[in-house]
Amino acid sequence: MKVMLTSCGIETQTIKAHFLRWLGKSPAETKALFIPTAAITADAIQVLPACMDDLLKCGILQENIMVFDLHRNMPMEELQTFDVVYLCGGTTAYLLERINETGFRDSLLAYIHAGGMVIGVSAGSMIFVDYLPDNLGLLDVRMSVHSKKTNILGKVSFPVEETIELSNTAAMLIRSIPDDVEIIDG
Repeated sequence: MKVMLTSCGIETQTIKAHFLRWLGKSPAETKALFIPTAAITADAIQVLPACMDDLLKCGILQENIMVFDLHRNMPMEELQTFDVVYLCGGTTAYLLERINETGFRDSLLAYIHAGGMVIGVSAGSMIFVDYLPDNLGLLDVRMSVHSKKTNILGKVSFPVEETIELSNTAAMLIRSIPDDVEIIDG
């Protein structure tokens, strides 16, 4: 499992280093699926170029990035042709609605459990936590993004009683639940 939950994406050199290590191949050969679906407000739409830049600044070529807006399901066989899925921020409820209505939920969870890499940004991270309606149920925690300070650093021990707060420079790295979850910041 390679799931990276963030507030702002690949915001720091530390997060970038973890991303590239998990990628395990040349960024120039990497195929990425970019999902901007949650960006339905003006503020969220304004951030989309910075999200795309996350992938480009890591060395992924523009021609290897497919934009997919969740107007249909993507079967697991097609999803597996991508090395990374990047879920942009915006409106969490709308993103979950599209994931569930299109059937992408099953494909995405199968992709994750088969070792596919996912980066969640803001709403793209929040869809994985259990306390939201119709969530993807990956983590049984409460989480807050865009916090002033990250409140838990290092290995995460479950169950987590407090709300996990991720600053804009933090990432939760999920390798195995509940045994290998770590929060980095900086």
